[in-house]
Amino acid sequence: MDLQVKNRTVLGKKVRGLRRTDIIPAEVFGRDLQNRHLSVPKKDFVKIYKKAGEHTIINLIDEQGKKIPALISDVILHPLSDEILTIDFHQIRMDEKIQTKIPIEFKGEAPAIKGGFVLVNVLDELEIEALPSDIPHNFEVDLTALENPGQSIAVRDLEIPRGVKILTPGETVIVTVTEKAKEEVEAAPPPAPTAGAAEAQTAPAAQTTPSRGNDQEISPPHQ
Repeated sequence: MDLQVKNRTVLGKKVRGLRRTDIIPAEVFGRDLQNRHLSVPKKDFVKIYKKAGEHTIINLIDEQGKKIPALISDVILHPLSDEILTIDFHQIRMDEKIQTKIPIEFKGEAPAIKGGFVLVNVLDELEIEALPSDIPHNFEVDLTALENPGQSIAVRDLEIPRGVKILTPGETVIVTVTEKAKEEVEAAPPPAPTAGAAEAQTAPAAQTTPSRGNDQEISPPHQ
């Protein structure tokens, strides 16, 4: 995949003007190489990025027609609008091994899900070392063999392409099946009595004096 780029002399805050014309400021760097300021057409980059992601080598074609093999190292987005603000490309040498992370792609449907169990994805990428030409676009994991709780797929279970060294430990679990959590509904405790009700329950009953009718003496008020 080829991407046309141009050398860029516009720097600093002035790059906002480039973005308004759908041009993205970019940088390309590499070991023992001087960084270069580039400008990239937004439409062309978005199309390439959807296909290549950050794990496929692309060729940057400069104004002199020179090909620069590179990986998309970083894409900086605006925190609110998701507009692409800048791009970092990592120039690579085709005869030199590099370390990178490759995404895991899950294929098929696990029968365990139909059985009511839970499928837990533990890992979504693997760290590898390889020559640029040997770097795979992704690693596929077939889920159709997962039927029962306790079954899992680890890194060592994958088919590794020739020329690729996996740096992630082989015993690392990628995906596993677990029992579905039982929903335990506990009986709600009786509501706590209010303060007034509690006092009414604990206070002794008031003693009433039976009425004595006309036999009851009423003392005259004191003068």
